[in-house]
Amino acid sequence: MILYKLAIVLVTLFFHIKYKITIVGKENIPKEKGGLIIASNHVSNYDPPFIGIVFKSKYTFMAKEELFKNRFFAWLIRKLGAFPVKRGAKDFAAIDTAIESLHNGRTFIIFPEGTRSKNGELGRPKSGVSIIAVKAKAPVIPVFIKYGRKRFRRRALMSIGEVIPAEEFAVDETDKHAIHSISNRIMGSIAELKANAPDIDAKHKSIQ
Repeated sequence: MILYKLAIVLVTLFFHIKYKITIVGKENIPKEKGGLIIASNHVSNYDPPFIGIVFKSKYTFMAKEELFKNRFFAWLIRKLGAFPVKRGAKDFAAIDTAIESLHNGRTFIIFPEGTRSKNGELGRPKSGVSIIAVKAKAPVIPVFIKYGRKRFRRRALMSIGEVIPAEEFAVDETDKHAIHSISNRIMGSIAELKANAPDIDAKHKSIQ
């Protein structure tokens, strides 16, 4: 617990030194600090801790298993809530870990595309986000993240959408069409946030 709190303090300090942050949709951050899924686009390895310091809750997230080969780095990201996932196949153990973390009151961060975008464009969603939402009966908050041009104190934007209630995920988990539709519903919300996101590199923008 002490190491976790220390890691969060250091990460928060790092972000406020490195980035000038804009948050859109603060009113959509729930008072509840766990038991929900945050579904975001993925453009940087910094995305999970960025989400964590904004939502201020204990969180877990999947990270590709290759990141756990370095013992020190593996220790660090585990302390921040990461657990390994095998990419390119349905990792049922990782899905079960995600569901367990939600039932234990954690916030679970997931990137529906399954990988980082190299150009900032959104990709097609995988089924993992919808399977977890359906099985855990957990609400989903869509999030869009964008980083500005590289500079000292680079700008960073997080746009937070309205919660998608768990009731929308009351479907048969074996119904592939329903699962696919839920993934598209979640990704569509992220796309809408992207479309309405301000230009954080515009000179006239005032960043709070």
